[in-house]
Amino acid sequence: MKKTFVLAAVTALALGVLAACGGSKKADGSAAETKAASSGKTTFRTVDEIKKSGVIRIGVFTDKAPFGYVDANGVNQGYDVVYAQRIAQDLGVKVEFTSLDPAARAEYVNTGKVDITLANFTVTKERAEQVDFAKPYMKVALGVVSPEKAVIHSVDELKGKTLIIAKGTTAETYFEKNYPEVKLQKYDAYADAYNALLDGRGDAFSTDNTEVIAWAKANPGFEVGIDSLGDYDTIAAAVAKGNETLLNFLNEEIVTLGKENFFHKDYDETLKPVFGDAANPDAIVVEGGELGDTKQ
Repeated sequence: MKKTFVLAAVTALALGVLAACGGSKKADGSAAETKAASSGKTTFRTVDEIKKSGVIRIGVFTDKAPFGYVDANGVNQGYDVVYAQRIAQDLGVKVEFTSLDPAARAEYVNTGKVDITLANFTVTKERAEQVDFAKPYMKVALGVVSPEKAVIHSVDELKGKTLIIAKGTTAETYFEKNYPEVKLQKYDAYADAYNALLDGRGDAFSTDNTEVIAWAKANPGFEVGIDSLGDYDTIAAAVAKGNETLLNFLNEEIVTLGKENFFHKDYDETLKPVFGDAANPDAIVVEGGELGDTKQ
C-alpha cells in the first residue's frame, strides 16, 4: 500500500500533474457567485447549509505533491487531502474537490466557489485581511532548489540569475520585498514552474522548503541548496470573511484532531514516504493549533 502511494506521489512530482479529472474540477461558479466576484463582496455557506446540501466544496492543489495532487487513477491524494476528507467525515457530508492555482485561493473561497481553501495556504497579514484563517496545522519556511551542476547556496548567488516562482505565493512576496534585484520568472501553476526549471528556463525555483525537498528527491540532478529562508510561517485552512460558523467548526476540529495526534499520522501516511529522513515531522506538523519547535 505504501509502495503504491510513494510511486503515485513521486510520479505526480516528476511529471507535474495538472488535473481536472476524477473528484477534482475547476469551479465555474453560479450566477450569485459571479455577481459577488464582480461586486467585491464575499458569499458563503454556513455549516448548517453545508450539512443540508450533503456536500462540502474544498479547494486544493492538484499539482503540488505530496500535499495536494491527483494520482494516476484520477484520485486526489496528499497531506491536505487527508485533512479535507476528515473535515467532510466529521460534518457528515461528501467532499467535492476543486483544483486551485495559488493566486486564486482567496478569490475562490470569497466568491463561494469553494467553502474552504485547503491548499498549502500560508498565513500572512495581507491574506488575513482577505480571508479568515483557522488555527494552523502546519509550519514552513522557504527553500530554493536548483540544478546540481550549478547549485544556489545563498540569495547572493541569485544576483544576475533568474529565479522561478509561482504567482500568489509567499516566495513571490518575500523576494519582491527583500530582494527586488533578483529577476523573477512567474508562473500561474506549480507544474508550469517546475517544468520551467526542468527545461532550464530559469536558474532556480523557490517555494515552501517542504515541497522543494520532496521535489528534489523525486528529480535526480537537482538539489536544495537553501533549505530554510526567511521566517517560519504557519499554514491553515481559510474560509470566506465573516463565515463564523465554519471558522468555529474548523477551530474546534483542529483542537479535537490534536488530541488524536491526527496530523502526525497524516504526515506518516503522506509525507514520510517522500521525505524519508530529509525532514523532521515536528518541524512541519502542528497539532491542536499550537506551535512547537520550529527547528529542523
